[in-house]
Amino acid sequence: MCGGWSGCLIADGHNEPVTTFELPDGARRVAAWLAAAGHPEPIVMLPVTGRTAADAAAALGVELGQIAKSIVFRRLHDDAAILVVAAGDRRVDEAKVSALVGPIGRADANFVKAHTGFSIGGVCPVAHTGDVVVLIDAELSRFEQIWAAAGHPHAVFPLSPDQLRALTGAPVADIC
Repeated sequence: MCGGWSGCLIADGHNEPVTTFELPDGARRVAAWLAAAGHPEPIVMLPVTGRTAADAAAALGVELGQIAKSIVFRRLHDDAAILVVAAGDRRVDEAKVSALVGPIGRADANFVKAHTGFSIGGVCPVAHTGDVVVLIDAELSRFEQIWAAAGHPHAVFPLSPDQLRALTGAPVADIC
């Protein structure tokens, strides 16, 4: 089983390694972005969907809070995409986010795809196709290793909270 998931790429329930050329388009874009940024960890393809933090945590055998869930909001005054990366066991406080970036509203699937280039369930904190304002919740710092979506509902990658900050350049704030 490849060292508890973190040392290899899993294509399906048969534990067959996958190359970046076999990854879905969104995950391939993330893999290329991460490689260019010098991130050393591979993308992992889950045998089940990681659309929810609970699903991803169960598939990886990690704590729910170690899943860095990505939630996209629409800033009301300019239609900017606001991406909040938060611990999977916490609920984002929209009032706290609004206090940082201005009034926000819910983003539908079309808005998310148009602004990030990813479908809901696979929104990565990096490698967006458009301009996205990223915020990181401070609660993620409770963990040495976290897992973020990698451009597809079955794709994730490991990193530390410090690596997340470095890769995104995003501020860390109390938003849950």
